[in-house]
Amino acid sequence: MYAIVQTGGKQYRVAPGDVVRVERLPGELGDEITLEQVLMVAAGDAFQIGQPWVPGATVVGQILHQGKGKKILVFKMKRRKGYRRQRGHRQLYTALQVKEIRV
Repeated sequence: MYAIVQTGGKQYRVAPGDVVRVERLPGELGDEITLEQVLMVAAGDAFQIGQPWVPGATVVGQILHQGKGKKILVFKMKRRKGYRRQRGHRQLYTALQVKEIRV
């Protein structure tokens, strides 16, 4: 059984037991998170597709880690003009372990 959920403007394929890194969600270590924007649920050959979400379907997960990703450098330059800018960015994330998919 697996599901496709939407959180943080992105879509993820999750199954019970998976660990996924999603955009930062509010909560502490060990808290349970319920994702209600489920786009599709599949169990064997049977599946349900939502329009846009599957009614009554939720994905329950537990927060394993709150952290920052690797640093990404953003460098801008215009040739022959002496214009250079360099900025760094570290994206915040939440590591979720999927406990169950409820339909």
